[in-house]
Amino acid sequence: MGDEWGYAAVSAIAAGGGWLSRSLSASGAAAAVVIGTLVGCGFSWGGLWVFGLFFASSSAFSNVGKRKKAAMAEKLAKSGGRDAVQVFANGGVPAVLALLALFRPDPAWHALFVVAVAAANADTWASEIGSLSRRPPRAWPSFRPVEAGTSGAVTLLGTAASLAGALLIAAAGAHFLDAAPVSALALFGWLGSWLDTWLGAAWQSVYRCPACGAATERKWHCGRTTIHVKGWRWLDNDAVNALSIAGAVLAAAFVLAR
Repeated sequence: MGDEWGYAAVSAIAAGGGWLSRSLSASGAAAAVVIGTLVGCGFSWGGLWVFGLFFASSSAFSNVGKRKKAAMAEKLAKSGGRDAVQVFANGGVPAVLALLALFRPDPAWHALFVVAVAAANADTWASEIGSLSRRPPRAWPSFRPVEAGTSGAVTLLGTAASLAGALLIAAAGAHFLDAAPVSALALFGWLGSWLDTWLGAAWQSVYRCPACGAATERKWHCGRTTIHVKGWRWLDNDAVNALSIAGAVLAAAFVLAR
């Protein structure tokens, strides 16, 4: 029982730090405590180190280049500290895998957990670092130039950052959880980032403001209800994140189990 309280305490300290630095909202911090505790129960301290590395690095990069990122905020559905929905979108799949590992112990869960966190880290690094690119992003798969902040757009800097983010988590997973092979886990994590890009470009909901004409993920802009112009209404950025992570895990489970 002592370890469970330890996992919860460490998760609460980390979440509190995220809240104080405004990387997390109050609801996001509460969700982070829940996910952190579940990860600890399922994968012990090694799992918390891996998940904590994702949380710490992503929070750090989110605070870099705030002025430039603020200019893109109007295109995004949410800005500021991550709320509970955003936290569960990135940490929900790892938490489910932790529960499976807790009740049905199997080393295979370790590798899939690392893939899930690697996919979340790859996508977050791609967004946070890629948004700092001096070159305009390009829509995928047409690669035509688009405005910064456009869903499904990519940059060379963001693509490299996503691969680096996946490699970091895969290496941490090998060290703390004996998950292997590192190259395969990193590639599946990177695949999750590309799934996110594809879903964002092809199916994520996009709206247009009737007042200023801006394309946005928001349903309300300039004090007016926006007009749906593209994608599935239910598929917002949070759903894209969750589905891309789940897709990477399912692909890894299919290939690695053979």
